Amino acid sequence: MPQSTITTAPDSTCQQLDDWLAYLLAIHPSEIDMGLTRVSEVAKRLDLLTLNDTQVITVAGTNGKGTTCAMLESILIEAGKTVGVYSSPHLLRYNERVRINQQDCSDAAFIKAFNAIEQARAEISLTFFEYATLAGLYLFKQAKLDVAILEVGLGGRLDATNIIDSAATIITSIDLDHQEYLGDTRELVGREKAGICRSQCICVVGEPDLPQSVIAYANQIDCQLIRVGDDFSYQQFNEYWRFTSEFAEFDQLALPTLPLANAASAVALVSQLWPEIKPQTISQGLIQATLPGRLEIISQLPLVLLDVAHNPHAAKYLAKQLQKHSAANIVAICGMLKDKDIGGVFTELDTVINQWNMITLNTERGASAKQLADTYLAQSKINQSVTINTFDDINNAWQSVKQTISPDDVVIVFGSFYTVAAFKSLT
Repeated sequence: MPQSTITTAPDSTCQQLDDWLAYLLAIHPSEIDMGLTRVSEVAKRLDLLTLNDTQVITVAGTNGKGTTCAMLESILIEAGKTVGVYSSPHLLRYNERVRINQQDCSDAAFIKAFNAIEQARAEISLTFFEYATLAGLYLFKQAKLDVAILEVGLGGRLDATNIIDSAATIITSIDLDHQEYLGDTRELVGREKAGICRSQCICVVGEPDLPQSVIAYANQIDCQLIRVGDDFSYQQFNEYWRFTSEFAEFDQLALPTLPLANAASAVALVSQLWPEIKPQTISQGLIQATLPGRLEIISQLPLVLLDVAHNPHAAKYLAKQLQKHSAANIVAICGMLKDKDIGGVFTELDTVINQWNMITLNTERGASAKQLADTYLAQSKINQSVTINTFDDINNAWQSVKQTISPDDVVIVFGSFYTVAAFKSLT
């Protein structure tokens, strides 16, 4: 995230969202400052600790949060409900972070929210993400939604989204990422994500290998876990899939373009909270659900895909999806942040990719193309027949790739939200 030196709040009459965002980036000493005390106090001053009659769903997980939120949103809108989604990060426009009935909120709406938060916070310092979360809650309360879906930013227990009590929660997956904040074992990460659970509420768990820390905490607070494999299951067929649980059974559901495991978690929650929603409505919602940067198809001949996968868990799923294509070559354009498990990502994709095009990301946290190439070559087992190229930016990489690929090839652009955003800016 770019740094800013603007430390004076924009005038209350300012209508430029970019001015506000520059200010929000500058006013807190660190980008991440885990804890709920400060943000809870400001939320209390704004009367945002509850959203009145709006049902709140909070979604945590190492991967799959965004797609799960998108499918929940689509199903519930298809069922006639007014739905808001708060998500992060954005790809191209800040406005993507808060949407109501699948429409991004306007600059004017955000500016109104920021003015209110700035007045309420007074002496309290807030991070960029805490400001964003409060703005989302402010806009949702103004809209008087039926359902608000909150995507956790980092972990769960100390994430700003956790200041509000949810009617139900979802934990999509648990793996290692952001170890400096969440811990370096799955048990520690699991305990952080379990922090979104609430007493006498349900938590749908899409992670099949559930850490004991999640089970122990749920038992401690009397939260009912609804677990994949134990309480619900799903089975894919050629043109449809089946959802089975103790409380519902849906046959011949439409296959979504987004990951089926996350669809199953969304359906498990919907069938518990809104049992009146019919299978046809669920199917239609799943068909219509999309999310930019998640195996997003940009062109067909050749097939160009964009994916924000940036850790080994996500890379493993990406490799499995790429293997489904009978391509002559699979060509990667990869840019990553230097604090990610770069070697772990390459290990998962090594047998799938025929040509690597490493790029330098234009951000302070970005790894250089040389760092990526060196990390790949340092692996004990590497694909000896693979080609590795390095580029100083994504435009040069794309221009080079375009000159060499054939219509039968597949191009995958991945490694970071920054990478996908940079590519989308080109096109």
